[in-house]
Amino acid sequence: MNVVLTGATGMIGQAALIECLESPVVTKVLSIGRRKLDQEHPKLEQLIHADFTDFSPVQDQITAFKPGACFHCMGVSSLGMNEADYTRLTYDVTASLAEAIYAANYRASFIYVSGAGTDRSEKGRLMWARVKGRTENYILDRGFGAAYAFRIGAVLPRKGVKSSTGWVNFFYVVGRPFFGLLKQLDSVVTSDQMGQAMIKLARTQVQSGVVEAAKIKALT
Repeated sequence: MNVVLTGATGMIGQAALIECLESPVVTKVLSIGRRKLDQEHPKLEQLIHADFTDFSPVQDQITAFKPGACFHCMGVSSLGMNEADYTRLTYDVTASLAEAIYAANYRASFIYVSGAGTDRSEKGRLMWARVKGRTENYILDRGFGAAYAFRIGAVLPRKGVKSSTGWVNFFYVVGRPFFGLLKQLDSVVTSDQMGQAMIKLARTQVQSGVVEAAKIKALT
């Protein structure tokens, strides 16, 4: 299975990349990003692309890669953003990527990393939840071979995974002695559990839909 991956510089994307590179069922990984990763691996290919609202300039490269799955792990915080800007960086980017993957292989699996508390009614009070809900609806209704919205809450980093945000890394360092207890909570998953669940669902294409923490744990 060939996997297209976005967000490999972030914590969730790093986790997915590590599991893909370790997995015997993943043949190749195409990381699409705005800058080159400081990493090399026989399975890893990289595609540098600046405008994530328009993948048409790199459609041929994506199609030639023959993706069996896409793990869309990039995202932005809604803090300080108006709805129009957050929509462009969340919904528009995801829809543009989804169309590129669909054009390359409509039977592929598409996994969108969403967030706990997302509002699929698109009518709630919280702006970010409405926008993510609209994005989930688009992905789940697009007609892929399988599609999943991973509603990630708390993720405990493993295998050297780090956040790109300094204060988040500080929190993880301070809280590491409590990871054993936190792992027992229903809403908490480890980074390797998340990556492994992505690969398993993408490969088996079972029960498209929203994937909460409890299901992620059950899959690994």
